Amino acid sequence: MSATQRPSPEPLRGVDAVVLVGGKGTRLRPLTLSAPKPMLPTAGVPFLTHLLSRIRAAGITHVVLGTSYKASVFEEHFGDGAALGLDLEYVVESEPLDTAGAIRNVADRLRADDVMVFNGDILSGVDLPAVVGTHREVNADVTLHLVKVTDPRRFGCVPTDAEGRVTAFLEKTENPPTDQINAGCYVFRREVIEEIPAGRPVSVERETFPGLLAAGARLQGHVDASYWLDLGTPAAFVQGSADLVRGIAPSAALPGEPGGAIVLDGALVRDDAALVGGSTVGAGCMVGSGARIDGSVLFDGAVVGAGAVVERCVVGANARIGDGAVLRDVVIGDDAVIGARCELLDGARVWPGVSLPDGAVRFSTDA
Repeated sequence: MSATQRPSPEPLRGVDAVVLVGGKGTRLRPLTLSAPKPMLPTAGVPFLTHLLSRIRAAGITHVVLGTSYKASVFEEHFGDGAALGLDLEYVVESEPLDTAGAIRNVADRLRADDVMVFNGDILSGVDLPAVVGTHREVNADVTLHLVKVTDPRRFGCVPTDAEGRVTAFLEKTENPPTDQINAGCYVFRREVIEEIPAGRPVSVERETFPGLLAAGARLQGHVDASYWLDLGTPAAFVQGSADLVRGIAPSAALPGEPGGAIVLDGALVRDDAALVGGSTVGAGCMVGSGARIDGSVLFDGAVVGAGAVVERCVVGANARIGDGAVLRDVVIGDDAVIGARCELLDGARVWPGVSLPDGAVRFSTDA
């Protein structure tokens, strides 16, 4: 029976989780100037809340967060994890250690023999107990979640043999031999983590996994076609939030029922405004008469004027969008002011606190 056919095991026991949340999120600036990427509001709650809730739903309770950039924000929000039914610990990197180095950096906090590792910016629908089931069934040293994608040319590919063993790690190529890519979720035997060199940057893709293959270790692939999205760009972030709101991506932390939009407490939306496409309207927002919010995320306190159109955008906290403005595929920083009848299109980014005059036009540029 294949990994995609195998029924889900019972909720996990004897498994720790490690979530890597140390990155600076530079591709998402200016949103990440004020908060780490995993803490950005996504479908009504910090993105990390969705991931932690899925981890808890799978039966894992002990979670270690590997932090670095704005590290204090995580503990200030989640504390000891009790509100989510978790036992959370935090380990701060004093210098960037790359993926495997960050995993090794938390080794002394681990308790279980099997450790499930997550990249903190991946939105996934993979069956977590099934991944651990694959790992234990074949007694693997490391098991990798591999997801099938329609266009693997943009990713490194990970081929497997007839038994599901990983055979290589291949760089991006125009003619990939497989549609399987590394999905950023792994199960390690704890002893393997302890053998990663400590105190220096180490990459799982370029050093740890190829080294284990060369040494004859068993690296197993758990292959499926589940929902998967890297939230590293503004377009992907908006899509992921909308997919969560619409119920396309799974979450146990959605603050409401899946549907066309989520409106958080204290928001004021005029009756003739349209909220569609999986939009999120944050707490204390105001959406004016005749405005249309489509597939977008409004952070807390944002104001959208009458007749404005906001499509596939992120509007930062307390930003103001003027009457009749048109925004498509753009990012507006916190406290920015966009004048009436402005037109911003195709990847334009407005930095926090910047004001654009009435009627301004921006295409694919920063302001």
